[in-house]
Amino acid sequence: MIDHIAIWVEDLEKMREFYCKYFDGVSNQKYENKIKGFESYFISFNSATRIELMKRKDIEERIYKEILGLAHLAFKVGSKEKVNELTEIFRKDRYKIIGEPRTTGDGYYESVILDPEGNRIELVG
Repeated sequence: MIDHIAIWVEDLEKMREFYCKYFDGVSNQKYENKIKGFESYFISFNSATRIELMKRKDIEERIYKEILGLAHLAFKVGSKEKVNELTEIFRKDRYKIIGEPRTTGDGYYESVILDPEGNRIELVG
């Protein structure tokens, strides 16, 4: 079982708000290590899986193209209708939709959005 997935972020508070607001995440208190210039939050969801949002002063570069490595996070939202509904909420809130709702070749009903820092998020029915 996966315990958590970690993401380096530029704006820790904005990313925390995003995952808590749209995916009903629950955040812990911020952890800070002032010597290393490190801060993080764990965001917990309905299951045992968590996301750790991390920020460190010396990590600044972001690559905005697809590369080998972690490709996306997928959130199971429950139904085709919920995928459609959330996609429209993200559109209204001015998040970039990079994959309109559709049934994929492997049978998923999904859409794909970008979080505030450009990470790919799949909404799966």
